[in-house]
Amino acid sequence: MAGCLAVGTSGLPLVSTSFAQSDTGSDTGAAIVHADDHPENWLTYGRTYSEQRFSPLNQINTSNVGNLKLAWHYDLDTNRGQEGTPLIVDGVMYATTNWSKMKALDAATGKLLWAYDPKVPGNIADKGCCDTVNRGAAYWNGKVYFGTFDGRLIALDAKTGKLVWSVYTIPKEAELGHQRSYTIDVAPRIAKGRVIIGNGGAEFGARGFVSAFDAETGKLDWRFFTVPNPENKPDGAASDKILMSKAYPTWGDGAWKQQGGGGTVWDSINYDPVTDLVYLGVGNGSPWNYKFRSGGKGDNFFLGSIVAIKPETGEYVWHFQETPMDQWDYTSVQQIMTLDMPINGQMRHVIVHAPKNGFFYILDAKTGEFLSGKNYVYENWANGLDPKTGRPNYNPDALWTLNGKPWYGIPGDLGGHNFAAMSYSPQTGYVYIPAQQVPFVYDQQKGGFKAHPDSWNLGLDMNKIGLLDDNKPENIAAKKKFFSDLKGWIIAWDPKKQAPAFAIDHKGPWNGGLLTTAGGLIFQGLASGEFHAYDAATGKDLYTFPAQSGIIAPPVTYTAHGKQYVAVEVGWGGIYPFFLGGAARSSGWTVNHSRVIAFALDGKDKLPPENDKGFLPVKPPEQSAKADDQALADGYFQFQTYCAACHGDNAISGGTLPDLRWSGAIRGQDKFYNLVGRGALTAYGMDRFDKSMNPTQIEHIREFIIKRAQESYDAEVKARDNPQGVPNTTFLNGGTP
Repeated sequence: MAGCLAVGTSGLPLVSTSFAQSDTGSDTGAAIVHADDHPENWLTYGRTYSEQRFSPLNQINTSNVGNLKLAWHYDLDTNRGQEGTPLIVDGVMYATTNWSKMKALDAATGKLLWAYDPKVPGNIADKGCCDTVNRGAAYWNGKVYFGTFDGRLIALDAKTGKLVWSVYTIPKEAELGHQRSYTIDVAPRIAKGRVIIGNGGAEFGARGFVSAFDAETGKLDWRFFTVPNPENKPDGAASDKILMSKAYPTWGDGAWKQQGGGGTVWDSINYDPVTDLVYLGVGNGSPWNYKFRSGGKGDNFFLGSIVAIKPETGEYVWHFQETPMDQWDYTSVQQIMTLDMPINGQMRHVIVHAPKNGFFYILDAKTGEFLSGKNYVYENWANGLDPKTGRPNYNPDALWTLNGKPWYGIPGDLGGHNFAAMSYSPQTGYVYIPAQQVPFVYDQQKGGFKAHPDSWNLGLDMNKIGLLDDNKPENIAAKKKFFSDLKGWIIAWDPKKQAPAFAIDHKGPWNGGLLTTAGGLIFQGLASGEFHAYDAATGKDLYTFPAQSGIIAPPVTYTAHGKQYVAVEVGWGGIYPFFLGGAARSSGWTVNHSRVIAFALDGKDKLPPENDKGFLPVKPPEQSAKADDQALADGYFQFQTYCAACHGDNAISGGTLPDLRWSGAIRGQDKFYNLVGRGALTAYGMDRFDKSMNPTQIEHIREFIIKRAQESYDAEVKARDNPQGVPNTTFLNGGTP
């Protein structure tokens, strides 16, 4: 919108000239570099190349945020998880949603301008670990770009939504050594006219890589693999020299040669114009089990690392490995942020990073030199970092793959910080981290590594990854300990002191990303369904809005017609409800409402009435006489192996996908087999599993679900008969304490 009014850092109106719809590629890059000159827009994933998620807008501030009201809402067409960061370009919001769909909305009203559906096939849903989410788009030269869950990179005309080009990002099978479950949910980044995109899939078996495509034509420019070719031969990629000379010797012999080794770059990619480098956050190994993956040998470059490469060529410059020998799923794909700060009295341009392993790292952005590191959450896998090298001092008991003993790890596989974006405020000097504590029990797969088709292949005992919901004293005690250890909070981290300044406690650990503003505010959505504004200097809660559904996406802020808005995607999903179904529902909501909501000081919109949060239990079918202990135990194993990732640990759904305890399909053997074995609902995301399990194993799953339904039904009836004795959420969260 040419000549529209915007709000500058002083809070006064200023005139903004339109550049984005008619710019050249270099102009878009310059506009991102000088994003503070265009505070009305949000042009790239983290607003600026530094990915600080700080906005200079201050029309909404600590003195008036309590008057914030809903300005508009737009209901989405899928009630699954929403993790996207919308872009705002000259009054238009570009929002990616679940199933890799794109919406262009009027940023002032929420009116739909155009929509694009890439029609991702339904059977792709089970090829990824953590819901068919999408984290966002990129903008360049009048086009918007986004990845699809089935591996495409798409460019659309920003004005019309018409397809400009589409490319398949997955290399041919010969380059990978095998074909596995590659997916895309990462937001692309653009540097010097190149669209850079990574992939996911390490839990199923994948070899990580990042690709760069020409923003105008879609032609592949370069590719960088993060794990060596298992035959130690060149791939014809930018990574050949460094992988063959430096990385391959850090790998032993093991399942990585069949499973790909992992190292997927499924979230964080960052271009830094100060150093003219692209930083890649590299993920976990495949399988997780270090002994099975690499014979218990080597550091396994570049797993758990930040890797710096050149944007024009993909050439390797440096790397820093945060978690050598990773065996805890401690990925380093969490948001990579750059900032300028004093180090020993001298200003340095640095990377600050809070990966899953629980340590806050400060690195020299140009060289990768380790400057300092300190744990930002409690962790029990390492006794600090070497002050010179940054290498962790391992707790011997945490090396579960080498000592053969189970390990109760904190952080667990979900990390001390996951994909929820952190933010920074130059006003306070604090980095704000959406931290969490979610323990996990690591125990080896019995009988050696065996890969399961259509399932996670971690090298773990799948019978031990969840919490058994029965009356055995040892399991009751384990559940109580787990839930007592479960928590989440915002940490205001002072990087100069490498220490927390204050914390904002939450009810649960599965909360959304952060936004900070020059109005002295932090904005965040919570899994409880609340949207909050906090004082960035003190942590005081200044504003709460009931959004009716859990929020895991990060907010953005912008102006349209001189008015500041704060917007966020609403919708519960991702990995949390799948493995924390019972705990998620204990947050107090059960119905997922996916939508985009936007706030302003003079908003006049209202959400529709909220759906009922509960339902009366339906008496489950009777258990078959054939459902003996052995059959039920096998059903539990098969469910945890093939079903838990989508339908919840121990058959307790988190509300995103169907709770199978109450599915009509479990009332008939043939009906259940048609769904699970023959794929009657493949088009809706429920793949078929007749090549992974035989009919008897599928029937054992049905019998196990019936058992869980009966236990939950009995607990709910008891709770309703004795409402003062047991909270009514028992039915919904499976009896968790």
